[in-house]
Amino acid sequence: MAATFDWNRLSTTDKVISVTALLALISLFLPWFGVSSGPFSVSVGGFSSYGWLGALLIVAAGVYIVLLRAGTDMPKFSYGPGVIVLGLSALGALIVILRWATIPRASYGGGYYNYGPRVGLYLALIAGIVQALFALRMFRASGEAVPWKK
Repeated sequence: MAATFDWNRLSTTDKVISVTALLALISLFLPWFGVSSGPFSVSVGGFSSYGWLGALLIVAAGVYIVLLRAGTDMPKFSYGPGVIVLGLSALGALIVILRWATIPRASYGGGYYNYGPRVGLYLALIAGIVQALFALRMFRASGEAVPWKK
C-alpha cells in the first residue's frame, strides 16, 4: 500500500521549507543578471550562473523534508533530518548570497543604462535566507546534536 501525502499534516516550519524550495526552483527559470539600456534588455537565467548550485541545494532541502514527512523509504544517514535540512539550506543560501555579492552593479545616465541582479536572483536570495532560518528553527526544535559533538 502506497503512502499518501497530506499537506495539512505538515508543520508550519515544514510548509515554509517546502514553499521556499518551490520558489528557489522557480527562480532558476527567471533572470538572475541583466543589462538594460532604454528599451533594450538582455538577461541571464539562473542556470547560467554558479548560483544554480545554491538554488538546487535549497530545492533539495525542501524535497527531502516533503519526502520524509510523506513516509517514503529514505536512505539512512548518520545524522537526523534537522542537521541535513539545515546543512542543505545554509550552504545553498550561502552560495546564493555569494553570487549576489559578486555580481557587478552600475547605472549610468540617470538609469538609462544599468546592469546588475534581476528578479530571479532576489527571489532565490529571499527563499534561501528564509529557508535557512526555518531550517535552524526545525533543527533546534528537534533536539538533535550538532555533528561535531556527536
